Amino acid sequence: MAKPKTKQSGDTPVPPQHEDSPFLSIVVPLLNEEESLPELYQQILGVMKKIGKTFEVIFVDDGSTDGSFPVLRNLRESDPRVKVVRFRRNFGKSAALSVGFQEARGTLIVTMDADLQDDPAEIPGLIEPLQNGYDMISGWKRKRHDPLSKTIPSRFFNFVTAKMTGIPIHDFNCGLKAYRSEVVKEIGVYGELHRYIPALAHWAGYRVGEKVVQHHPRKHGRTKFGLSRFFKGFLDLLTVLFTTRYIRRPLHLFGLWGIVSFIVGVALDGYLSIEWILGRTSLSNRPLFLVGFLFIIIGIQFVSIGLLGEMITRQERNEQAYSIREILK
Repeated sequence: MAKPKTKQSGDTPVPPQHEDSPFLSIVVPLLNEEESLPELYQQILGVMKKIGKTFEVIFVDDGSTDGSFPVLRNLRESDPRVKVVRFRRNFGKSAALSVGFQEARGTLIVTMDADLQDDPAEIPGLIEPLQNGYDMISGWKRKRHDPLSKTIPSRFFNFVTAKMTGIPIHDFNCGLKAYRSEVVKEIGVYGELHRYIPALAHWAGYRVGEKVVQHHPRKHGRTKFGLSRFFKGFLDLLTVLFTTRYIRRPLHLFGLWGIVSFIVGVALDGYLSIEWILGRTSLSNRPLFLVGFLFIIIGIQFVSIGLLGEMITRQERNEQAYSIREILK
């Protein structure tokens, strides 16, 4: 298991389990996976029988158009530990996970995909660190069984995301993850933000770790993800960076680039002005002089936007913008 990504002193014990709540909730978002569902269900049963803990399985049907829902309905009728949520249409994985998290009653929560590429046998290894101080464990598919058209863009995406967020996670896209319930209850997930849950949890102060997990080739159907998800993912990365790091201090973002732009503009125009004073050039035929003015104007605008953002956020400073672990009274 990888070293913790957030340093905190002491270990946090697993919260006490309520009598009517299962120990573990397994959340499975899916889209058109009717052939995989029976086998996945049986694998989960086999693993949980070995663990010997109470559990529930929450299947979130994200607008399937095949026979997935009848399969899920049969599973529900045969096993009360199965819960099924069905969307009217396809809303995306983040929406499916968000609803699954809302419905989950377990002390610990595990997410996994329904295509049998994620192995339920990894569940014990994922939840063990949660009972020893970690708040979230993210799976790492070190050896992937996917075509190059999927693995190469994914590696590039993970590399860029790790650098921009400053969190050394190798596989943000892995569906296998384990959480303490308070993590998923606090962090909002929408758009394509499900892949950034490790970053959101880390910035909220939770202790995040990573574990290598087994990845299997797809048995049935075909992948539901195309290259477009990476473009959407990068846009959501910008959203994550801004709403987590700069939402309470927008001047730090806009002001920085505004100052840089202003300095570049002043330097350009200052240099050309000195050249003009010394009679070495004429400003009327130097487009670079106008470029300098453009940089100055952009810089002033950026700083102004940052100041306006500070004025707006000041009105919301009374709202709680931090995560409290516990209060002793």
